[in-house]
Amino acid sequence: MRGRVTNKSSAPAKWIPFLCVFCFALGILFSNRLWDSSAEPNGQQLLSQRRHEQELQVINGDSTTNELPQNKDVMDEVLKTHEVIQSLDKSIAVLQTQIASKSSQEMSVKSSAPVPRQKVFMVIGINTAFSSRKRRDSVRETWMPQGEKLIQLEREKGIIVRFMIGHSATSNSILDRAIDSEDAQHKDFLRLEHVEGYHELSAKTKIFFSTAVAKWDAEFYVKVDDDVHVNLGMLASTLARHRSKPRVYIGCMKSGPVLSQKNVKYHEPEYWKFGEEGNKYFRHATGQIYAISKELATYISLNQPILHKYANEDVSLGAWFIGLEVEHIDDHSMCCGTPPDCAWKAQAGDVCIASFDWSCSGICKSVERIKFVHEKCGEGDGSVWSALF
Repeated sequence: MRGRVTNKSSAPAKWIPFLCVFCFALGILFSNRLWDSSAEPNGQQLLSQRRHEQELQVINGDSTTNELPQNKDVMDEVLKTHEVIQSLDKSIAVLQTQIASKSSQEMSVKSSAPVPRQKVFMVIGINTAFSSRKRRDSVRETWMPQGEKLIQLEREKGIIVRFMIGHSATSNSILDRAIDSEDAQHKDFLRLEHVEGYHELSAKTKIFFSTAVAKWDAEFYVKVDDDVHVNLGMLASTLARHRSKPRVYIGCMKSGPVLSQKNVKYHEPEYWKFGEEGNKYFRHATGQIYAISKELATYISLNQPILHKYANEDVSLGAWFIGLEVEHIDDHSMCCGTPPDCAWKAQAGDVCIASFDWSCSGICKSVERIKFVHEKCGEGDGSVWSALF
C-alpha cells in the first residue's frame, strides 16, 4: 500500500518544471506584445503628428519672414537711442564740468571774503597817462571836485570820479611810485591791472569797465579823456533820462573813414575786414567821452577775453556792441566845441555836457586853456548838487 501511493504522486511532479517554463514564456510573450502596441503609434496618430509638425514649420517660417524687417526697425531704434544716450552723457559731462568750475570759483570768492559792491548812480573814469600830471591838476582845478567834496559827491549823489591808470612795464618803477604818491595826496585814482601804452587803449578800456563793474554797482559807466571839459550836472541829468533802458550806448556817434595807409594817425591794420578800400566804419561814439549802461559794462566784463581789439579804442567799443540789442543814442551835447561854440550854447540855456576841439581830439593846449573853457562853458559849481536824477 505504501509503495503504490508513492508512485502516483511522483508522476505529476515531473511536469511541474515544464509548466513553470511554459508560463514564464507565455508571460514574456504577452508583455512584449503590450509593449509593442503602446510604443508604436497607430496610423491616425502618425498623421496627426506629421500635420502638427508641418503647421509648426509654416508658422515658424512665416514668423521668421515677418520678423526680419521688424528686427531691422528695432535695431535702428536701438542705435538711435544709443546715440541719444551718448549725446546726453556728453552734455551731462560738460554741465558737470561747468558746475564744478563755478563751484570752485564761488568757493574761491567766498574764501576771499569780497567787500560788497557799492551801489551808485554812475562811475566816471578819466583816462590819463604817467606824463599827464599837469592835465590831471588842471581837471582837479576846474570840473572835478576834490577832497571832502569828492567824498560828498559819492555819498550824496552816487557819482564816482576817478583817474584811471595802469602800471609801467617795470615793476615798482619811478613812474608807478609817482602815481602812488599822487594818489596818497588826492585819493582819486583807480589803478588797473594793465601795462600803459598809447596803442593799448582798447585793452585799457576793457579792463577799466571790468574793474569798475567789480568795484561799483552803477547804473552807468562813463569814460572821458583828461583833456576834455565836463559838466557833471548836465551829464547826470542826461543819463537819468535813459535809466529805464537796459542797454544804451550814449555819445557823439560818427562814422569815419577806414585808413589803410601806413604811417598815418589812426591807421587801421585790419582795414580789409571793413570791405573795399575807402569804406567807412560802422557808427560808434567818438572816444573823447561816452557812456554805457550797466548791462553793457557787465557784458564787457564777462566777455573781456574774447572781445576783439582794433587799433582804435572807439572803434573797438562800437564793434563789441554791433551785434547786440543796443540802443545807440547820438547826443551832440557830448561833443561841443570850445568857446565860442559852447559859450553861445550856454548863453542860450543849452549847456553842453562836454567840450573839446575836434582838431586836437581834446582841448588844444588843455593845461593852459581848460580854465578858460570852464569859465565860459561851465554850468556853475552848484549845478551838480541841485540836479535831480
